[in-house]
Amino acid sequence: MYGDKWTSLTIILIHSGGYSQRLPNASALGKIFTALPFGDPIYQMLELKLAMYIDFPTHMNPGILITCADDIELYSIGATEVIKFDKPGFTALAHPSDLTIGTTHGVFVLDSSALSEKELEYKSCHHFLHKPNIEKMHQSGAVCIRRNCSQPNSSGEHSDLKMDYEYVYTDSLFYIDHNIAKQLLTFFKQLDTLCCEIDAYGDFLQALGPGATHDYTKITDNVTKEGSQLAEIRQKLFSLLKGTSLNVIVLNNSRFYHIGTTQEYLFHFTSDSKLKLELGLLSKAFSIFPDKAENSDISACIIQSILDSRCVIAPASVIEYSRLGPEVSVGTNSIISGCCISANADVPPNSFVSSLSIRVNGKVMYVSMVLGVEDNLKKNVKLLSDVHSLQFFGFSLLQCLDLWDLRVSDQLFSGDKTSLGLWTARIFPVCSTLSDSVRVSLKMLKAVQNKSAFKLNGWKLLSIEEMLFYKDVEDMLKFRQQIYEEITLQRHTEI
Repeated sequence: MYGDKWTSLTIILIHSGGYSQRLPNASALGKIFTALPFGDPIYQMLELKLAMYIDFPTHMNPGILITCADDIELYSIGATEVIKFDKPGFTALAHPSDLTIGTTHGVFVLDSSALSEKELEYKSCHHFLHKPNIEKMHQSGAVCIRRNCSQPNSSGEHSDLKMDYEYVYTDSLFYIDHNIAKQLLTFFKQLDTLCCEIDAYGDFLQALGPGATHDYTKITDNVTKEGSQLAEIRQKLFSLLKGTSLNVIVLNNSRFYHIGTTQEYLFHFTSDSKLKLELGLLSKAFSIFPDKAENSDISACIIQSILDSRCVIAPASVIEYSRLGPEVSVGTNSIISGCCISANADVPPNSFVSSLSIRVNGKVMYVSMVLGVEDNLKKNVKLLSDVHSLQFFGFSLLQCLDLWDLRVSDQLFSGDKTSLGLWTARIFPVCSTLSDSVRVSLKMLKAVQNKSAFKLNGWKLLSIEEMLFYKDVEDMLKFRQQIYEEITLQRHTEI
């Protein structure tokens, strides 16, 4: 599109990060369009990202800023200081984090003796660790120690107790200059076909710095789906990038928030007082919601939704883009997304309910996935005989299938028949209306909890994988727009 002009541009690349299996209410439209509980009308992650990075291009050489769609980086630096992306190679932001956080993120190995307490420092990284265990962090010299530091208590407040505090510097976004971008593009063009998943963090950053080795190229612990080419492609990437510098911008007064899982999403939107204060997050964002439910200590979070005054929402739950009628109750620690629940429904605690519009043979239909917020949609087995090890709402999937009168067979699962899991299980009924789809799916769940029969063998059933294939984004956005217009109209009426 831009020809050679692209080498003079500053580009932001926000990658999708996969199918959002750990936060499936973002699967249909993408995590970058996740609704946030503030703004009038509400903001989405894309708008927050652009706001957070608004100052970067002024101090950035032509290149590409790479970031994911489900994290928030907040920081403070001096009034006269600026964050600069002006060095060749790779440049990454680094945030002080406890060692437990380091096990699920990238960790930079820096010269800790040369670090200070300045809010902003520019350093060179010796090598990069991808989701290391705590022993590996210590062995690699990644662990820093802050002496005589006050420790946070269970509520997150700092106590008077002084102790040494161990921490590491973890990753978030990174920048590459156009010379590196050209090398990677040429490398990609030279491949006949790319048949494996390359991780922008694990496979690029582990090759950088003077201490990088090729050991990681054969390690697949953190790989979502291992392809036959993976080790070979990683080795070639290592050879290509070996010797490239990894510059690190250390932000000592910063916080990194990840909202890419159901538990993180619920915690940060309902219970995390720090993020609420820093971003001004609301318990009720652009919604019509009964006042009586707003007085709990840990509030529910309502985003662009219309709730009847007779419905009850338990604390620590999130409702987004939904319409809930009278006598509807939602249990604690639950997520309701894109749903129309007309009346007389009980959503049990720890539930995940998300409705999608689908289009099959030119006709719009509706499917609602009902799961437990802790269900693992990434877990899969290779054999039908192992289906019993899969869990649905804390119960064996095999037990659930028996209650639903469904037989274990190849036809029960969509897609790859050697990757069988909740993601590919055809267990969600297709209905003609949005409200019916929620009602029927909740009956499925109730049958499991009560250990009573609810036959599904007469229904057209889809897997989550198939729901996304048949999704009708236009109809889903139409439902959101209807809610938006009704809220706007009522607000104008009240003025």
